[in-house]
Amino acid sequence: MSTADGVVDRFIGVSDEAILTLLDNMIWPILALVIVGVFVFVPQTFTDINSVRLILWAAGPIALLVLAESLCLLSGHFDLSIGSVAGFSAMVTGMVLGQCPSCWGLTGNAWVGFGLIFLIGATIGLLNGVMIAKLGLNPFLQTLAFLIIFEGAKTALNTQPVSGLPQQYTAIGGTPSIAIGIMVVAFVAFGIMMRYSRFGQSVYALGSDKDSALEVGIKTDRVVIIVYTISGILAAMAGLLQTGFVGIVPPLIGEGLVFQAFAGAIIGGISLFGGRGKVTGALGGVLLIQVVQSALNNSTVIQAEQIQLINGIVLLMAILLYSLQASIRSRILASGAQ
Repeated sequence: MSTADGVVDRFIGVSDEAILTLLDNMIWPILALVIVGVFVFVPQTFTDINSVRLILWAAGPIALLVLAESLCLLSGHFDLSIGSVAGFSAMVTGMVLGQCPSCWGLTGNAWVGFGLIFLIGATIGLLNGVMIAKLGLNPFLQTLAFLIIFEGAKTALNTQPVSGLPQQYTAIGGTPSIAIGIMVVAFVAFGIMMRYSRFGQSVYALGSDKDSALEVGIKTDRVVIIVYTISGILAAMAGLLQTGFVGIVPPLIGEGLVFQAFAGAIIGGISLFGGRGKVTGALGGVLLIQVVQSALNNSTVIQAEQIQLINGIVLLMAILLYSLQASIRSRILASGAQ
């Protein structure tokens, strides 16, 4: 091989590496373009610093659900029940703490509420993990069943808004600085954990190849159970933040959020097949989803009844974008292997 050929080969290698890096971080230029578009077409979305703070504040609940879904996807699994877990845990806790005609009103202690909502989320997540890891149930069918069960259970408990909640309980999600802080800390903590901890590396290994993970001594069943338990806890936290954001527990709390969570994770570069993606990318997906949602709410052209349609189109675009990204990546890796 001539010197010139060697230089060309090295250039191509660097170019391919740059393209792969761009694919892994594609969410950020897309987010920048969307923000510019919103500035141009829906400028009332970004009027001042308070409007930006409101967008970040409202992003808290969906951000934790995206984080939960991302963790499951990285392990090679997924969780359709996160929205219903958020809603059910928030509703049960609200019934215990609330002072309203339909409430149980068993206690007004906010700390009891914190413990209860996380216990419910963790328990449901643990059950998901055990039934998938130990009983071998399909993750799609298992979490779909829990989605239906806990949405139905929430509706059976109460169909009215739950009010009269302790101020200390609602302050977590009702105070912008606290809610935004929880979102940021959660993503930073999980980003560090997934990159540097043994558990994080085990999740990536499991998502990449379960058999290989077993061969190197990873207890895959334990990892799956822990992943789903964490997913349940994050979903419960999302329910807590959403309760504080609106000040009550609305009857439809948590419903439909799983689709936004999937969209945020996929747009953020989390692989549907496990083992690839960054938590930081998932955060970008959250911000994109929330900016689009805020723009739709502020638009004078889009009607309220059309917002669900637009959300569905956004999800479809996320899937198409993911397919395009995966196709380009496969071609680059295939050409590099030749």
